[in-house]
Amino acid sequence: MDLILWRHAEAFDAREGQDDLDRELTPKGERQARRVAEWLNRQLPAGARVLASPARRAQQTAAALERRVKTVPALAPDASVEALLHVTRWPEAREPVLVVGHQPILGLTAALLLSGEIQPWAVRKAGVWWLRSRERGDSLQVVLHAVVGPEAL
Repeated sequence: MDLILWRHAEAFDAREGQDDLDRELTPKGERQARRVAEWLNRQLPAGARVLASPARRAQQTAAALERRVKTVPALAPDASVEALLHVTRWPEAREPVLVVGHQPILGLTAALLLSGEIQPWAVRKAGVWWLRSRERGDSLQVVLHAVVGPEAL
């Protein structure tokens, strides 16, 4: 299974009294989302599932793909690693799954899958970590397939 973790692009800070879920992308964030979406669209098969946090900044980031996106409340900014793994059906899903979400959950998930421990790894804004599971003998291995940021594209 391929699990692609995409952190939302740069967003405005919350204004006083503004709900965190309503924060929008900055103009720079919009450019970041488009740049990374172009790369992802060249890499992802048509059948990939795209799941996104309900936060506006994640929705705007995912919209840059111009693909069908399923909004998943369990991927909100306060999500847990367990919730993310459950909604993506890790590692059993047959199709690649792209998650558009937030820190720290994306970094914690990458750390757990790659190192076996929950650690505070950082995923940069608009950054993508592409993980791939594979069976070798009797064990499941997780391979880091790619790490991409908007500045590299």
